[in-house]
Amino acid sequence: MLPGQKYGRVERERRFLLDEFPNSVNAVRVRRISDRYIDDTILRLREQSEDGGPAMFKLTQKVPSRASGAQQGLITTIYLTGDEFCVFAQLSAKKLSKTRYSVPPFGIDVFEGELEGLLLAEAEFDSAAEADALTPPFCFQEVSADARFTGGRLVRASRRDIQTWLLEYGIRLRPL
Repeated sequence: MLPGQKYGRVERERRFLLDEFPNSVNAVRVRRISDRYIDDTILRLREQSEDGGPAMFKLTQKVPSRASGAQQGLITTIYLTGDEFCVFAQLSAKKLSKTRYSVPPFGIDVFEGELEGLLLAEAEFDSAAEADALTPPFCFQEVSADARFTGGRLVRASRRDIQTWLLEYGIRLRPL
């Protein structure tokens, strides 16, 4: 048994690069997400809000455990109060901000700051069979097996890194 397997659930997701935001989609939900990847850990502190609604706070641990297909590892999430969030937010961390557009079954992330121009679509699944059956209608290039396109790696990347990585997939990052 892997550490955390008793409490964590298997995370199955597929990730895709987009060269532009798809015109033909209708987002059913839009969320602002600010992530803090706590230094020297595999913990992510998240603040998320939706169209003027109240903020939601979460602490997530992602234990990498790649397997065949879409399995990324194990994930455990707990919800926090605003006060609890403030305690964890004092820890040293790298920050990443994005807007997520829910276009079922995808969440399309539009990144901000140093990562502005990066567009990633991801879909999560309960089973390997569901993940394998997905045929993405508007995605440019799958990067599910490329660890560079995970939040924990993106938050530590420079704009130049992102430009180089995207060029490997034939995508040019527009200048800021």
